[in-house]
Amino acid sequence: MRERVPQVVLTDEGPLLVPGPVDVVLPDGTRVRSERPVTALCTCRRSRRRPFCDTSHRRKVRTPREDGS
Repeated sequence: MRERVPQVVLTDEGPLLVPGPVDVVLPDGTRVRSERPVTALCTCRRSRRRPFCDTSHRRKVRTPREDGS
């Protein structure tokens, strides 16, 4: 019988998609668990729910217009 190999999906403009449930180890050694079938991990560093994605990457950054307004 073949063992199922987990698949991690890298997205171009968004989160890292990881099959769950999954334990995530943070830089300080803390572990957080997600029971979701697929967990979105933040890669843009904008999420307020890090390490999990809160879709902050979707928000457009406002750039000044040429007329100064």
